[in-house]
Amino acid sequence: MGRLTQVFAGHVHLYALLLRAQVRSQGVYRVAFAMDAVAAALITLTEYAAFALVLPRFGSLSGWTLAEVSVLYGLAEFAFVLMDLVFGGFDAPNLSAHIRSGSFSTFLLRPAPLPVQVFGSDFALRRVTRVLLAAGILWYGVSNVAVTWTPGDVALLAGSVLGMICFFGGLFVIGGTLTFWTVDSVEAMNVLTYGGRTLISYPMDIYGQVLRKTFTYVLPAAFLSYFPVLHVLHRPLPDGLPGWAAFVSPVVGPLMLAAAFGFWTVGVRRYQGTGT
Repeated sequence: MGRLTQVFAGHVHLYALLLRAQVRSQGVYRVAFAMDAVAAALITLTEYAAFALVLPRFGSLSGWTLAEVSVLYGLAEFAFVLMDLVFGGFDAPNLSAHIRSGSFSTFLLRPAPLPVQVFGSDFALRRVTRVLLAAGILWYGVSNVAVTWTPGDVALLAGSVLGMICFFGGLFVIGGTLTFWTVDSVEAMNVLTYGGRTLISYPMDIYGQVLRKTFTYVLPAAFLSYFPVLHVLHRPLPDGLPGWAAFVSPVVGPLMLAAAFGFWTVGVRRYQGTGT
């Protein structure tokens, strides 16, 4: 156990050093960094404002108030951007660039764990503004819904965030791993990652039955945040699902991530370099 603890601490220290190098390099050009950070925040701000300004005119969205939708939106955005910060190195365009240029071979030659190197290869600090803005939207929603919050509710939403980070992180790993075969990134994965994040940002009962069923029983995105929020708001789960289905996000996410890294191991064995 002591040996494992030392190894884990060493990996964490290496990751921290890689992140520090990333942060220092991005802070060299401060004006450019500030502009990138503002632009990143505008992505979230404009998307949220698009429905926040319109929704009050209609009173609700399929029976959901602005505050309730804000809980859904803020939770999904907060978790997804945190995931994007951590798993950015596995994002298909980033990994594809390393594979095309052959620089992925340098990861394999270094005496350090490959996943740790990939985790530390991309850390877009500019996205922190999106994290803060998403946290603000979530706080607005939590503060204005007609719910008496309990420690269990807070723990449920925290588990939902963890599940979403692992789940979408797993999709990033799968998308990046596919580039070992395709070289270029597979755009269809964006439907599952960015499209999935957008879909669970709003009440799923506004979508058609086929889409709802697909993202509930085929790709279980509804279990990540929609069902936990339904439970917190004291709304029934759809299709007569039992109440415990709202609590499986911390299980679904890690299972997806574990399966993704299993696939990653297969993909790394497939890598043959550029031949140069």
